[in-house]
Amino acid sequence: MKKLLLIVVSALLLPACADKNQYEQAVLEQMLKEQDIKDYKIDPERMAKCVVDTSSGKMPGLFAFDPARMTAYRNYSKMLTLSKAEDPKKTLEALRTDFGSAKDLSDAHNNYTESLVECYTALISSSDADAKKAP
Repeated sequence: MKKLLLIVVSALLLPACADKNQYEQAVLEQMLKEQDIKDYKIDPERMAKCVVDTSSGKMPGLFAFDPARMTAYRNYSKMLTLSKAEDPKKTLEALRTDFGSAKDLSDAHNNYTESLVECYTALISSSDADAKKAP
């Protein structure tokens, strides 16, 4: 019985991990393009992790493996890769539908942008503090 429970739980967690990893990868790709990341000498992977963690807190769903959160990870990934779509206009319409409305899509974009700014502030402040501590 315990083995069956473990298998069921594992089967549920794998897609959630994949969705979050896909979102993290999309964020990392964005960070690698950001000139500010290079200018401030911020580790892109650290920045991506910060943005994912910060934005996840304001996503739908109560916990990391909630089906609503998994859907949000997929939608956010799609939102960040809009410029790579074959038909961006059609993809934008699909995103509006996926998020529920144009306002919900806008709210998601604002969540991502606010998380980005918060992480820039936090990581630049921490690197300044580290620089002051160095002899």
